[in-house]
Order: sequence, then structure tokens, then C-alpha cells
Amino acid sequence: MKNSSVRIKSIIIVLIVAAAFFSNHAAAAEYRLGVALGLSGTGFLYCKDGLNAIKLAIDEINAEGGFLKQHKIDLFVKDTKTDPDTALKETRDLIEKENVRCILGTYSSACSIKIKPLCREKKVLHIPAISNSESITMTDFSPYTFSVVPNSYMQAKAVVLGVAEMAKKKGWKRYVTIASDYDWGRSTQKNTTELLKAATPDLELELVKEFWPPLGETRFTPYVMAIDQLNPDFIYGVIASKDNFAWMNQAKAAGLFKRIPYPGSLISVTELMTQKNTLERGMIGLCRAPFFAHMDEPAMTAFVEKFKAKYGNYPSDWAVMEYDAVQALKQGVEKAGSIDSEKVKDALKGAVVETCRGKLKFREIDNQLECSSYIGVVEDDEKYPFPIYKDLIEIKGPDSMRPESEIIAARKALE
Repeated sequence: MKNSSVRIKSIIIVLIVAAAFFSNHAAAAEYRLGVALGLSGTGFLYCKDGLNAIKLAIDEINAEGGFLKQHKIDLFVKDTKTDPDTALKETRDLIEKENVRCILGTYSSACSIKIKPLCREKKVLHIPAISNSESITMTDFSPYTFSVVPNSYMQAKAVVLGVAEMAKKKGWKRYVTIASDYDWGRSTQKNTTELLKAATPDLELELVKEFWPPLGETRFTPYVMAIDQLNPDFIYGVIASKDNFAWMNQAKAAGLFKRIPYPGSLISVTELMTQKNTLERGMIGLCRAPFFAHMDEPAMTAFVEKFKAKYGNYPSDWAVMEYDAVQALKQGVEKAGSIDSEKVKDALKGAVVETCRGKLKFREIDNQLECSSYIGVVEDDEKYPFPIYKDLIEIKGPDSMRPESEIIAARKALE
């Protein structure tokens, strides 16, 4: 009887150990991927499209067996509500409760900057594909953060190249800026005005006034009236998503853009599609990853076809970049031969990855993808049921990136 009792206990122990082994083995076999996006609030329109692209990429990879054809991707999504403190809380839950290995997102540079130290502390990969303040990668550097979107300096320099040429041709002297009052708006406005001054020393351009509407602003009529009274030669804007829709619709309704040129503002594919009936033709805009600029790339052609088939519409810039984020992660895993974040981090540093926008490299000093910015004239096109950019200019990443010496100096200044 005693021996029987011992045997039963031994069997129970073996079963417990076996269950623990297989449970851990199953957990290790999956790749837990976190998404932190502004799925409500001002960032909703951009983030919804981005999340759809992430899901599409995951479905494709899982259909092949997952990462390395053996690690199925399990997706965990959190709504940051475009609030930095909420973003930090939700990211902490994704890391500590869901045990994710990577965080994709975010909307709002303030959110991305807020979660970066946590991802670094927990050694979790962090790939921003919408938020683009250069502070995300330039200062307080994290080896776990990789940006796949042209940062605010790169976009500012791209705008400057176009606006400086226009200013010289048209004799512009006075201008105003209107930018959302948070990190992306502040850094982009600062970079643009400084670069514009350096690019046009002979013109002596005067920045007459800076307007700083809060993030989430819906009433832009007072700003329109104030700008009208100043009567500048042109307006430079740094506003996005729902705020941008409100600003552009109210400014157009007041006839502001007919009286005062508005070159180089963010008019993404989202705006081109959703404001197709109201968007002023002939405006000169800026975007980050327009699908129509790369339809000669097989990867982009395939992505557009699959995205349209699944969701019934063309992909926005945000969809393209979030899809590229997942594909870059996949290639990092393949290069590392492992889903271990330390190995993937090392594999991605300085890596050249295949994206919908072509082969692009992560710059080693800041893990910034050397991706392009795009400027063009908003015009109708018979190929599409919405306007696109004509006379499109692609400013390559290496031509618009901040010099490495300045990044080193900025980091030393904060030590």
C-alpha cells in the first residue's frame, strides 16, 4: 500500500513536470506582438488603417507558419487614446501582463517618447511607424527602438527644398506657421523654420507669427481670422489627422487658401481619400509613404492588391508604414535566426530591409530607416477615385537626414 502511494505521487509529479514543460514550450513557440495605437480620439483615422495593415501582414506570415515558419504571431492591441500617460499604462500592461516581445505604433510622438524608456528597460523592441518626432531616435537613444517613418527633421528638410525654391520664384518675404502644440508639431516647426532660414539667406524671410493650436482642436476659425489680418505671403502648417481635417475644411470654407498660398503641409493619402470632394486642387502638399509613388515595386503592387481585396479601399501612408514595420521585424527575426529580442535588435542594427518602398537601410547611429519624403501638387487622376500628387518629387532619406555629427553633439549636450 505504501509502495502504491509512492508510485501514485511519482506519477503525479511526472505529470506536473510534463504539463509545465509543454506549457512553456507552447508559450515559447508563439510570438507575442503588441500594438499601442490611438484607436480613439484624434489619431483614430490614421491608426485604424495602420492596424488593418498590421493584421494583414500577420495573417500572411501566420499562413506560412509564423516567424521562421514555426512561431505563430499572437496579436495584442491597446488603445492609447492619443494620451502619453495612457500609452505608458497600456504599454506596461502589454509588456508585463501579455509578455509581448515587440511594441508597434504609436500615434503621437509624445506617446512614443513616453513609452521608449520602458521598452528599453524591459528590453522589448519598439517600432514607431506613425509618430515621427526626431527626438524618438536622436536623443535619449534606445537600441530597441527602430523608426520606419521619415522623422520630423527629414520631413522639414524635404519641405524646405520645395518652399525655398517657390519663395525665390514668387518673391515671398513674410510667412506664418500653424502647428499642433505637442512634440511633433513643435519639432517639425522648429526644424523647418531654421532650415528655411539657412536655405534662403538672401531672401531675409520673416516669420511674422507662430500659431499653436492644442492637440485635438476643432475650432480653427479664430486662427483663420488672425492669419487673414496678418496677410502673410504664405502659410506653413504642421497639423495631422482629425485636427488637420477641421483646419483645412474651415480654412477652405473661409477662402483662406485662395488668398494665401499654403505649401508643404501634411496632406497624407488619408486626406486625399477622405477629403476628395473638398480638398483644394493645386495645393502643394507633403506625405510620408504614398502607395502610388511606388507602384513599380512588386512588393507595393502586391500589398495594394491584398489591402484593397480585404478592406475595400486603397492603403494610406499609415497602412504602408505599419505593414513595413511588421515586414522589417520579420526580416530581423530571419537574419537573427531567432525570435529572441536581443538577437533581433542586433540583427536589425544597420540592416537593409525589403519594404513596399524598396530596399532601405536602418542608419546605425540612430536606427532611423533611410526612407523618403514626398512633395507634390494635389490634382485629380483618372486612375483613382480621389486626387493624388502630380509632379511628385521624392526626396531620398540620405539626402534629408540630420548629419551624424549634429546627433552626437545633441546627445553630448544632454549628458
